[in-house]
Amino acid sequence: MSVTMKDIAAQLGISIGTVSKVLRGHPDISQEMREKVRARIRELNYRPNLTARALVTGKTHTIGLVVPDLVHPFFGEVAAGLSKVLRKKGYSLIISSSDEEVELETRAIDQLLARSVDALILASSQRDWGFLSHLEKQETPVVLIDRRPDDRKVNYVGVSDDEIGRIATEHLIDVGCKRIAHIGGPGISTAIGRLHGYQQALERHGLSSDPNYVVSGEHADESSDDSGYLAMNTLLDLKRRPDGVFCYNDPSAMGAMQAAIEKGVRIPQDLAIVGSGNVRYSKFLRIPLSTIDQQSQEIGDRAAKLALRLIETKTPVKPNAILLNPNLVVRDSSLRVAASGRSRS
Repeated sequence: MSVTMKDIAAQLGISIGTVSKVLRGHPDISQEMREKVRARIRELNYRPNLTARALVTGKTHTIGLVVPDLVHPFFGEVAAGLSKVLRKKGYSLIISSSDEEVELETRAIDQLLARSVDALILASSQRDWGFLSHLEKQETPVVLIDRRPDDRKVNYVGVSDDEIGRIATEHLIDVGCKRIAHIGGPGISTAIGRLHGYQQALERHGLSSDPNYVVSGEHADESSDDSGYLAMNTLLDLKRRPDGVFCYNDPSAMGAMQAAIEKGVRIPQDLAIVGSGNVRYSKFLRIPLSTIDQQSQEIGDRAAKLALRLIETKTPVKPNAILLNPNLVVRDSSLRVAASGRSRS
C-alpha cells in the first residue's frame, strides 16, 4: 500500500497538520522539524496524492503557461521568472507552445483548463481578441503577458511597445542616423506598438517616414531571424539605403546583421542596428547587438505574483495592467560617431 501523511506523522509522533505544513513550505515549522519530516519522506518514498488533495482543497497547485514558441529565449526567461516564484509557493508550471497557430493555442488552452489549472498565463497568437469572452466566463483566472488587446480591460504584465519603438529609434537619431528603417513583425500587438513608437520618434524629430523603409516580416518569434534576413536584403536593394535600422526583436536583428555583413555593409559605420528583447546571447555575437531590455524575467515574476493573488482572492477584483519600463542597452552594433562628432552611448 502507498505511504500516507498519516503514516509519516505516526512514525515521527507528530500531527498530520505538521507534515502537511512541511510539504507546503509553511514558515512556522522549525528547520529541525522540516529536516526530520523530509528525511522520513525520502526514506519511505512518499509521493503526495495530488488528485486527492485537489478534491479536498479545490486547487491543483498547477498554473498553465501558453506561449507562441519555446525556441525564442524571451519566453524561456519569462518561464524562468514564473517558475522561481511559483516553486516557493508550492505550485507547478505546465508549459505549452502554440507555434503561432490559433488552432494549437485553442487546443492547449482547453487541455490546460481540462486539467483544472488554478490559473492560466497566456501570450496569445490570436489577432481577434473575441476569444477572451469565452475565457472570462471560466472560473480560472487569466493573465496575459507580452501581447494585449487595446480595447479590453484585462490582467496583463508586459512593457509599452510604443515606448520600445520610441527609445530604439531615438537612440539611432542620437548617433546621427538620418534614414532610419524598421524591420517589423506580423500584425500582433507588439509589432503594431513598436511600429507606432518608431513613427512617433521620427515625427517628433522632423524626419520623414518613408514607406519603403518599413518592411514587415511574416514571423513573430521562432523564424524571425529569417524574416530579418529577407527584410534587410530588401532594404539594401533600395537606391538610398538606410543608415539605421530598428528591428522588431533580437532574432530579426541578427538575421538583418547577417544579410548586411554578406553584402559588405559595415556595422555600425555604414548601418547602425538596434533590436529588442536583450536575449542572453546578444552580447556574444560577432558584433554585439544594441537592444531594448524588456525585463523578461521580471515579467514572469510579476505575472506569477498577479496570478497567485487572483487565485487567493475571495472576491472579484478589477483587471490589473502592469507595465514595466523598457531599457536601452547600447553595444557595438549602434556605436557610431554622431552628427556632432561625438560618440554616443
